[in-house]
Amino acid sequence: MFRGINKPGVFGGHGMYRGINARYGQCESTVKGSKLCCVGATDDFDDVRRDPDPVRRGRRATELLAVYQQRAAELARLRKAAVEDAHRDLGMSYTQIAAAMGLTKGRVSQIRGTAPPPERAFFGTGPVSVGVPLRHGVTDRQRPLVAAEDMQAGEETARLLDGYGLAVTRYQIGPGTATAPPGDAVVICGPKTAPVGAALLARDKALDMREDGGRWWIIQRATGQRYGSPSDEPDPAAADLAYVGRHQLGEHVTVHIAGIHAIGSLGAVHYLAGHLAELFADAGDASLSLVTRASHDGLEITASSLAAGPFTW
Repeated sequence: MFRGINKPGVFGGHGMYRGINARYGQCESTVKGSKLCCVGATDDFDDVRRDPDPVRRGRRATELLAVYQQRAAELARLRKAAVEDAHRDLGMSYTQIAAAMGLTKGRVSQIRGTAPPPERAFFGTGPVSVGVPLRHGVTDRQRPLVAAEDMQAGEETARLLDGYGLAVTRYQIGPGTATAPPGDAVVICGPKTAPVGAALLARDKALDMREDGGRWWIIQRATGQRYGSPSDEPDPAAADLAYVGRHQLGEHVTVHIAGIHAIGSLGAVHYLAGHLAELFADAGDASLSLVTRASHDGLEITASSLAAGPFTW
């Protein structure tokens, strides 16, 4: 999944930073997030039909279609889960389930094989806004930059979400960004980079991130046990740790990813891509947090694993 991102000509070889990618919008002090997150009230359909402005009517219809498509995918996931729950918890055969739900046995088999998997709900129902941070840096002139690791983490997150049929919008997290966007979101940002990182960590009842002795640590609140990056040890290794938090906020989900170093965030996405099904099977819709460990060769993630957790809260 992660091969080739450090080849010559990509992100300027092995350099950490590049200019702002054109696919990301301009930095704003307050994140707007996806315009789709609040679309879809009961009367929106009729409102669109009655809109006299054809341009606005077409734009609103496009936005509403995206929301309906996301909700249709979520309903398909819920129906698949209901079929499996009835089989497992109620002891019903699939033939009995088909009759009870007013479906054919063939249709139930199709639902089981083609509907989105349960772990899709880890990121909410969609659309999902994916944010990466702007960092201060100097190249030929002073300007905000996006770390290559952060940018790739955003790209791989979008790819993971797309695989679950979740629509993705993107934004940049400026140094003053204090809140996550409305709706479902993935926030790739540490507490030092922007206030939103610290605000999300403050909600976590199990884990925290703090600086001590010139390096950053992920700390278990209950025990005080702390986890540091292998790259910061006296005998450093090509590996890093990352914090991952899932906040169930009413009807929406915010997933927070924060590497001790930027490469750790990329490693966290690598871990989620390979272990999301088991993670969701164990924790379900609960708010949770965990620590991941990833080894790397340059910008290529070579392995990832669970270092601590998951802790539900």
